[in-house]
Amino acid sequence: MRTDLRLAWLFVRGSNRQEWWRIALVVAGAMCATGLASAAAVLASVRGQYSFSFAAGLLNQPGERSGAIVALLLLLVPVLGFLGQCARIGAVHRDRRMAVLRLAGAEPGRVRRIAALETGLACLLGSVLATAGAVAVLMAVWERPTALAWAGIALVGVGVPLLGTAAGVLALHRVVASPLGWVRRTRTRSGRGPLLLFTGGLLLVGVAALGGVTGTSMNSRGAGSNAPLVVCAAVLAVGAGAVWLTGALSWLTGRLLAARTGSPAVLIAAERLRDDPWAAARIHAAVLLVTVIGTGFAGIRQALLTELENADDTHGFAADDSFYTTGLDLTAAAIAFGLVMVLVALAVGTAESVATRRRGLAAQVAAGVPRQVLARALLLETALPLAPAVLVAGLGGLVIGTVYSVLASGTVPYLSLLVPAGIYAACLLATALSFPLLHRSARPAELRYT
Repeated sequence: MRTDLRLAWLFVRGSNRQEWWRIALVVAGAMCATGLASAAAVLASVRGQYSFSFAAGLLNQPGERSGAIVALLLLLVPVLGFLGQCARIGAVHRDRRMAVLRLAGAEPGRVRRIAALETGLACLLGSVLATAGAVAVLMAVWERPTALAWAGIALVGVGVPLLGTAAGVLALHRVVASPLGWVRRTRTRSGRGPLLLFTGGLLLVGVAALGGVTGTSMNSRGAGSNAPLVVCAAVLAVGAGAVWLTGALSWLTGRLLAARTGSPAVLIAAERLRDDPWAAARIHAAVLLVTVIGTGFAGIRQALLTELENADDTHGFAADDSFYTTGLDLTAAAIAFGLVMVLVALAVGTAESVATRRRGLAAQVAAGVPRQVLARALLLETALPLAPAVLVAGLGGLVIGTVYSVLASGTVPYLSLLVPAGIYAACLLATALSFPLLHRSARPAELRYT
């Protein structure tokens, strides 16, 4: 392990200018993960009721703090996924260096481990920077932090680089490097996982709804007691169903268009979708989940604000509306943060796909295919399967928000349909960011290394 760590450090120091942007993204992701985990650790160190000078009293009660801690930990999921994407694109960019290790006798597993340790070193730098910032903020807002808070920050500072390395190992576990400088990713063509999640989510919705009906017969307030469980199960079912639908529609779209289209760009995109339909589904999984949650939250937010405007003292609301509006604003900020991380991960994943296929792209350019055609094909690879999936996810989120809104205020939140449209446009823009890399990668000179 010491030798692997030393080689990883030498590779980081020897990175060229084209690789430093990837290292910078990893450092930024590690800083975000450290900040989120440090905030969760500090909140978890507080015991009982405590009066905070910020957040409009939203964090004063233990139950509300628990919800904030869970939300912060959930935001770590897209951040770790983003770190995994960066580790994967780093392995592809340095395939010749990995080939040298293979020629020197290193096993494929050791090569993947060294590439993952490079991500861990970048995560260590980001963790140190974010920990220093967290310490400064903690001393500014808390006069006497407890020993448990300091221990939580220290544990996070050590744990984030370990998690980043683990995410790199997991992302690279199917990467195969040959001694001839050829890197590929093996893939499993199966959609059973999302389909099982979809079925499980539907079962949870049914069980929660049945429990709500049973509770209503015994308690007049039982109708709303299972609402959080119903919402979580519905989000799980709709999100997993949309992921499964993306893979199925990718394969169907690629098969139909490959047989009927006359456009070169559409034909290239269709062949790509038909060959590996689940690659798009895996990349777009987080996009669809954010679409479901964001659309549903937009409807719930509209209903809550309407109810607050029409509420009086008999409804049992707090006297200060900022308690609720602050919670809504923080939730919206968390969803926006998750969306930004997902979009950056999508852009990195698209760049990784271009880097992996650069020799095939170079062969197409050498055969006379214009780069503009390849750029349109790359954009269609995202646009074609993502359009129906985002539509389904948006409708699912609209149903969730509408059910809550109708029960709470009797209105239908039609404006929440703008959320999936905006997310779809942002995904296309994120894909278009890889066009400069496409133009640099699709050069006939890449054929020298085949």
